[in-house]
Amino acid sequence: MKYILANGAFDVLHTGHIALLNYAKSLGDYLLVALDTDNRIREAKGHDRPVNNEHIRTTIMANLKAVDEVVTFGSDEELIEVIKNYNADIRVIGSDWKGKTVVGEEFCKEIVYFDRVNNESTTKTLDDYVEKRQA
Repeated sequence: MKYILANGAFDVLHTGHIALLNYAKSLGDYLLVALDTDNRIREAKGHDRPVNNEHIRTTIMANLKAVDEVVTFGSDEELIEVIKNYNADIRVIGSDWKGKTVVGEEFCKEIVYFDRVNNESTTKTLDDYVEKRQA
């Protein structure tokens, strides 16, 4: 059995997220998704995030066809524990992390970077939405 790990906020799902998750699942048999807690997202992205709370994000993620299991983490240390305990064969990360420090990378057997789809991002999706509302 080949185990795959992906992690992130997955706040407002878009086709880029779905493509990443489907790609991750295609690399193995079992996909674990580790989601940032609401507090962790707020600390990283600002007081107005996440848009969807942890319960909503976890429920949506757990019901996606590609995803086998969902856990949450609230700190770098908790993410490292998830990585160590899960012992994935491959960790899939967005290509925007290439060349940057990836939390827990020293505990990953292999890291595969996934390129953005149509330059999509949650921040861009939200900015586009606000722009349309103001027009």
